[in-house]
Amino acid sequence: MKHVITKYGPRSLFAGILLGASLAHAGSVTPPPEETSSPSLLAEWWEGKYATGNWFGVRDVLEDRGVKIGVEWKANLLWNVDGGLQQRFGYDDEWKFRLTIDPAKLLGWDAIEGLSFYSDVRYRGGSGVNQYIGTGNTGQFAPSTFQGGRLWRFQNAYATYTTPEAFGIKEFLTISGGWQNPTDIFVNQPLNKFFINNTFTSNRGIGANGIGWGGSYSAWGGYLKVKPTEWSYLQSGLYVAIPNAGTTSNHGLFFAGAQPPDSNGLFWLTETGLTPKLGPSKLPGRYATGFIYWGVENTSYFGENYDQRLLFYFQADQMLYREPTPEEPAPLGKGPSDGKSLADGKNAKEVIPTPAKPKLNEQGLYFFSLITFAPKYNNPEPFYFQTGLVYKGLIPTRDADQIGLAFGYGNYSYYKILEDRADGDPTQTYQGVLEGSYRFQLNRWAYVQPTVQYIIRPGATGLVSNATVLGFQLGVTF
Repeated sequence: MKHVITKYGPRSLFAGILLGASLAHAGSVTPPPEETSSPSLLAEWWEGKYATGNWFGVRDVLEDRGVKIGVEWKANLLWNVDGGLQQRFGYDDEWKFRLTIDPAKLLGWDAIEGLSFYSDVRYRGGSGVNQYIGTGNTGQFAPSTFQGGRLWRFQNAYATYTTPEAFGIKEFLTISGGWQNPTDIFVNQPLNKFFINNTFTSNRGIGANGIGWGGSYSAWGGYLKVKPTEWSYLQSGLYVAIPNAGTTSNHGLFFAGAQPPDSNGLFWLTETGLTPKLGPSKLPGRYATGFIYWGVENTSYFGENYDQRLLFYFQADQMLYREPTPEEPAPLGKGPSDGKSLADGKNAKEVIPTPAKPKLNEQGLYFFSLITFAPKYNNPEPFYFQTGLVYKGLIPTRDADQIGLAFGYGNYSYYKILEDRADGDPTQTYQGVLEGSYRFQLNRWAYVQPTVQYIIRPGATGLVSNATVLGFQLGVTF
């Protein structure tokens, strides 16, 4: 006698075994083939990590060997709809090519674990909307950050060694050096990069004072970082201070510094901070303070010569709220056998798997702030302040989306105002920007981010009316 099963999937383990035993006793049974569904190539591409896929497996093999290649494209499509100099549309974009090498994985040599090499190259094109706003020659409050260091630019090539663990502390010591941008190391606020205005993404009230700062500055040098505890650190860096190193014409290739050589100086940065995880939700934060020494000759507003500019800063970044972390499924307990083996009826040792510790939910509300102070006798902008909020996953079912609001304000030196008046030039007093953005994360490798920016007193003179800029940013990881 032959039985044909049209439905399968027993309601319990015990019933399934009894059914299987009866069928085996009656005769051989050939179960129907399982229905399998494979995702289409289009769906597999859309749900992947990169827009160009894994290069027929080559990318996965390279990453397993410690070689990671990154290609990113971002574009700003912005329209000055009110105020400023002209109501015009502008487009600019940025391509970035990154290479990271882990020699320990590449060579299979565990003794050099913690050593890495990094390099990147950038290209920026398009005329952009900044020219229609009138924010000034520093571009501090310019709506798009892609006008600084335009065209192609060699940015970084350096080595870093971090101790995997020492004195019971992970990443106790970090040593890094080469052709490097200190902006990536000091005053580190990742939430800044969410926004589009140049004051948040790059300038931060530092570049406005003539200090080599922002994504377009690179120089020979390095830094040393020590973590005496898991929640504190101290780092200090020494670099060559190269005047005008961020200009487009040098393409990041000022390897010999500016000419004549004595026009260069010492770029010294030191920062200390705390990185606590507060409360039962382990809310991460960073509270840091530091100073910047820019050793390039300059003249104060009183006509005196100085060998340096100084700047001090304080930042406070904190996750304020974390959405509840989804709980892992409860481990299976005793089944219908009540702990007895179905084979022989003897007591079987109950094995309850230990549930994996769930990863903390990244969805929630984040806060960031930064204040910079500089002597007003030789710095155009002695006071700068920025603050903002970013919420990740605010809308249900849109867990990867982000929404943010940020405000930046810069106050100009009273001594500069007096000098401008004496020279008959328009006086600069203060300038600011308010930006709101929402990032629709389309998938793991693409997003579109509508934005609105309200720029207060472009150029800080009051001669240009407040500007309203609308538009969006596109981003793709290839």
